Amino acid sequence: MQKCAVTRKPYPPGQKSKKRTPSPSEYAKELAEKQKLRNWYGLREKQFSGYVKAVLGKRGRAQDASVVLIASLERRLDNTVFRLGFASQRAQARQLVSHRHFTVNGRAVNIPSFQVKKGDIIQVAEKAKQKLFFKNSAAGLKKYQPPSWLKLDAKDMKGEVVDSPSLREAAPPAEISAIFEYYSR
Repeated sequence: MQKCAVTRKPYPPGQKSKKRTPSPSEYAKELAEKQKLRNWYGLREKQFSGYVKAVLGKRGRAQDASVVLIASLERRLDNTVFRLGFASQRAQARQLVSHRHFTVNGRAVNIPSFQVKKGDIIQVAEKAKQKLFFKNSAAGLKKYQPPSWLKLDAKDMKGEVVDSPSLREAAPPAEISAIFEYYSR
């Protein structure tokens, strides 16, 4: 057999160990799932644990806990702005909200964690509509299709929350039950 730098053997070099990597522990798997979801929404640990612990606190009274957790994360104003298509990334949406470029029911809001409710109208502020960013994104909004729980009016640059977000439509990249296991320790 000829030596090739590209082919990788299933074991590391040397005489001792012939095993590449040990399988991760249960704790490591739960931590990885938590980090996936936390980073997906762009939250700090304290914020994310607050959402999870609030859901765990009312676990007996609520329906499926994973649905409640995802719904509360999806209803954040920065995520709603992202889902409406006003921003291409959640971090960008967070910054736009922080700079008071959006109004909720006619009032300027600069808190990214603001929870929107059914019937709330999220609109680009009149001053912000003059900005080059929103003028350029107006053309892309006409083709954008938001999730079913949001209604978008691309011409007026506003959206409305018409329903509650669903777990299936949000499609989180993590296993939610592992996250609850992690915080139940």
